Amino acid sequence: MKAIVGTLVVIGTLLGGYLPHGSIGIMIQPLEMVIICGGALGAYIIANPGWVVKAGFSQGLGLAKPHHVNKELFMELLGLMFKIFNKARREGLMSIEADVEDPHASELFNSAPKVAADHHAIDFICDYLRLMISGASNPYQLEDLMILELDAHHHEAMMPSGAVGKVSEALPAFGIVAAVLGIVITMSYLDAGPMEIAHHMSVALVGTFLGILIAYGFIAPISSELANRAEAESAFYSVIKTCLMANLNGYAPQVAVEFGRKAVPSHERPTFTEVDEFLQSQK
Repeated sequence: MKAIVGTLVVIGTLLGGYLPHGSIGIMIQPLEMVIICGGALGAYIIANPGWVVKAGFSQGLGLAKPHHVNKELFMELLGLMFKIFNKARREGLMSIEADVEDPHASELFNSAPKVAADHHAIDFICDYLRLMISGASNPYQLEDLMILELDAHHHEAMMPSGAVGKVSEALPAFGIVAAVLGIVITMSYLDAGPMEIAHHMSVALVGTFLGILIAYGFIAPISSELANRAEAESAFYSVIKTCLMANLNGYAPQVAVEFGRKAVPSHERPTFTEVDEFLQSQK
């Protein structure tokens, strides 16, 4: 919704400032759009791996929906971690082996449907629980391994945003290319009347306008929002890591979950009371 509202504001304010003194007809130039957007699209495809190209499109279209990383997701995660740690503490680590080996069939994991829907997060949790079950109990080594994995995940998560950002930087240049081509066409009309020449010059200038507008009005904000969502996902994984490490260091389930709660970004962080009431309701 935020992306839709922002787009409407950009378009509305531009039209509101232009239409009282200008004609909308001259601004509608499909061939200019083909030159600018087609050139930018081709450069985007050439410059990036296939999965980044696909991710840029899919994540960009996904901005029309609210991001799944929110306070409710963090609450579910903390509840899930508490249940896992509590079961392992009461019945032993081996009691969660079946849950870890097949999380999709696990009643434990399915009790947190929003978390279970994120297969990357489930894989991350299960991989480290599996290592702990297998006897990897050195907290320093496991933390180093988690940091390496999270750094790699963050780098990959930021790649679509960076690729889209490069497109926004290139679009004004493609607008200039379209304008130059328009001037080249205008040169062939020098023997025409002044109105005809003015029309073709206007079309050429529209190319520059469109390149700048698309870059800074749409593509650059999309890139920034993709980066914001990637940062939110990294914070989500950081909470998982914090909970796992607290549990591995011997803290009680309730305390390990509190460590995780403190790692939640402040604008999404539930209070201690909210988490406590949520955990009580899950019993």
